[in-house]
Amino acid sequence: MNTADTVVMAVVAVCGGCVMALAGLAGLRQTRRIERTGVKAWALVKRHPGARGDDASSLRPLLQFSTETGQVVEIDSPVPATRRWPLHNGDALLITYDPADPGTVVVHPRERRALDQAFIAAGTLVLLLAFVLVGFAAV
Repeated sequence: MNTADTVVMAVVAVCGGCVMALAGLAGLRQTRRIERTGVKAWALVKRHPGARGDDASSLRPLLQFSTETGQVVEIDSPVPATRRWPLHNGDALLITYDPADPGTVVVHPRERRALDQAFIAAGTLVLLLAFVLVGFAAV
C-alpha cells in the first residue's frame, strides 16, 4: 500500500472516529440536560398497536404520560424491552421529559449511558488508529 492510500484511509478513519465520538458525546449531553432541567413523571407502558402475537417483541411499546400542563403524551419507548427489564403492558416507568419537547424522554434506570460511552470509546480508538496510520505513512 502506498503512502497516498494510507493517508486516504487515515482521513476516512478520522472522519468516522469523529462522528462516532461526537454522537456519543451528544447523547450523553442530552441525557444529562434532560435529567437536570426535565420534569419527572410516571409513564404507563402500552402495547404497540402494530404488534401482533409473536411479533410483539419486534416493536417497542408505547409510553403514555401526562405533562405538568395536563397534556397527555404517547410516544414510542426510547429503550427496548430486555430480558433483564421487560416492558409489559400496564407497567409504570419513571421518566424525565423535556418540558420544551415532551417527546424527548429519559427512562430511569435505563438511560443507556453505556452505549453512549461505548460510542465515545470506539470513536477515540478509531482516531488513534488513524494517527498510527499517518505515523506509518510518514516513515
